[in-house]
Amino acid sequence: MTKQTLFSLSILLIFLFHCITTLGQPAAAPAQPANAPVQPATPPVVQPAKAPAPVQSAKVPPTQKGVPDVTKILGKAGGFSVFIRLLKSTGVSDQLYGQLNNSNNGFTIFAPTDAAFSNLKAGTINSLSDLQKTQLVQFHILNTVVSLSNFQTLSNPVPTEAGDTSDGEFPLNVMTAGNQVNISTGLVNTTVGGTVYSDNQLDIYQVEKVLLPLDIFNPKPKHKAPAPAPTLSTPKTKDNDDESQSDATKVNESSPVSISGHGILVSIEVVLVAFILTKGLHGV
Repeated sequence: MTKQTLFSLSILLIFLFHCITTLGQPAAAPAQPANAPVQPATPPVVQPAKAPAPVQSAKVPPTQKGVPDVTKILGKAGGFSVFIRLLKSTGVSDQLYGQLNNSNNGFTIFAPTDAAFSNLKAGTINSLSDLQKTQLVQFHILNTVVSLSNFQTLSNPVPTEAGDTSDGEFPLNVMTAGNQVNISTGLVNTTVGGTVYSDNQLDIYQVEKVLLPLDIFNPKPKHKAPAPAPTLSTPKTKDNDDESQSDATKVNESSPVSISGHGILVSIEVVLVAFILTKGLHGV
């Protein structure tokens, strides 16, 4: 009896120990499914905020391009200080600006470099009168816009702002050879250099020589009015000779008459004197 009780207790203790040991272990994680791919976490898509609609403003007219100023253009280009000074001192720069601003006129300018002026004889410019300085500057200006490709369309002599294009005055001749443009004044030959400025109103080209007009630097002597033609004497004819001889005869014939008349007067005077003397003697 006692043995059976001890055996039963032993089995009970073993069962209790097994239960306590089993309950003390952590529960196993559930099994993962076979060949299940691991998907990466996808970040949420953030929608950009819509920009506010632009405010509609009143239409602004396009800005008009400013009127080209010749002296400022040449000053910015550099190397034209003498020509700029002449443009200002003669007032030609103001005239150009006014016409470019108030009309649709266009101009082409041949701008001599400072080196071109330094190649002139000393005192060449200073010896000119104010009028001649103005004409010299105007001689470098054409009253039209001429691109490099259009010089071949000009007719010689080309008129300039200086005036008359007749021989001995202000003729300017332009010749082209391919892309080269040559200029002749009758005293100076030069070639048009690079383009300094170009738009639909103004073209400025560099030249390496000052364009000297004939009227200023080699004027022709002024022609005097022709003297009146001498009056030709009337040729003598036979009739004229007869008339001359007749007149001479008349003069010769009248001479004895006057002489004889004078003799009669002398005779009368002699008689009177003799009579008076005779009377005087008888009275005594």
